Amino acid sequence: MKKKYDPRMHSAEHLLNQTMDRMFQCGRCFNAHIEKKKSKCDYHLSRPLTADEIQEIQSRVNRIVQSDLPVNEIFISKTEALNKFNADKLPDDVADRIRVVSIGDYDHCLCIGPHVKSTVDIGEFQITSTAFEDGVLRIRYKLKAV
Repeated sequence: MKKKYDPRMHSAEHLLNQTMDRMFQCGRCFNAHIEKKKSKCDYHLSRPLTADEIQEIQSRVNRIVQSDLPVNEIFISKTEALNKFNADKLPDDVADRIRVVSIGDYDHCLCIGPHVKSTVDIGEFQITSTAFEDGVLRIRYKLKAV
């Protein structure tokens, strides 16, 4: 892993990605910048979000955070990973053992980063701003302390 991600922010990114895909069928972000104080995720979308949609995304993520879902990891074979998950970001020389991070039944994703043990450890999720340009939606967010 090139960067040392903050476990709270990284876990929040997973929840945001799953929420975005469930609401807009846009897949996971194609670009992310995850930092301890603030983070951003970029999605392919055909339009900007409305104020109501921004509030709904924030509300859904916070409901999951408060649900106290466990965050677990399992290891599966490369073949199984390629059959079950989008593996576009996997390096060509990846080993045969691939890590899957699960957040309850809400999200399952190939991942190498650190995570919290439970969603309640994330704290309050807050979208600070959004921007839309040329089919790319950027969501900036931060977390309030636990």
